[in-house]
Amino acid sequence: MLTAVGEDRRGRLALELTAKAGVDTRFIQLAPLAPTGVARVAVDRDGQAVFHLERPAAYDFTVLTPGAAAAIADWNPDWICYGTLFHTLPNALGSTKHLFAACPGAGRFYDVNLRPGQYSAGLVKYLASLAHILKLSQEEAPEVARLLDESYSGREAFVRRLASRFDYKAVCLTRGEDGCAVMWRGDYGEYASRPVTVADTVGAGDAFAAAFLHGWISGWMARETGEFANRVGGLVASRAGATPDWSPAELL
Repeated sequence: MLTAVGEDRRGRLALELTAKAGVDTRFIQLAPLAPTGVARVAVDRDGQAVFHLERPAAYDFTVLTPGAAAAIADWNPDWICYGTLFHTLPNALGSTKHLFAACPGAGRFYDVNLRPGQYSAGLVKYLASLAHILKLSQEEAPEVARLLDESYSGREAFVRRLASRFDYKAVCLTRGEDGCAVMWRGDYGEYASRPVTVADTVGAGDAFAAAFLHGWISGWMARETGEFANRVGGLVASRAGATPDWSPAELL
């Protein structure tokens, strides 16, 4: 993870839990000028999570130094995953450009994750143009279409246009309880999810994205990848908290 936390209790806890989960923390920086980022979540009448983000936050002060860029390049990542929120300040966008330049062979996975008031059309267009795989939600699709000067007349037509326009390897549109729609190397498919009792949906989209990219890296086919990602996202949604404990055996 390339990000920053504050020199506060939340920052120390974030580092501790990240390391405990087996995630490399060497590129998580300490930012003394701002507190660790916080997202406060409420659920609206439709059961959708509504996020209130407190900024400036420590992650706004992440700096990709030449030394860090060289270390990441030496590490030789297969994929770089990024979203929209981090890039709303100019220094953050510059860090990502520097990172991509340092790792030209890495794939780029863009999980759009729009948050109200935290994006612009120009930013989303630019980030979309950099990606090799794009992931977005059904709720985001009409807004993403507007930002990209596209029309939205349906799932298949929309993801086909995106894949053609940006030469994506894959486009994934998540559909909540209805599963996902996937454009995969030129072929379109829709894959159903298993029914679950939802505890909260926070983190389910990130879990889906991780599982989808795992399937791609593992050389799976579209159906196997889409159905696996549906199961992982559904399992996380069935439990309280964004990063609940679970095991692969529970996906069978």
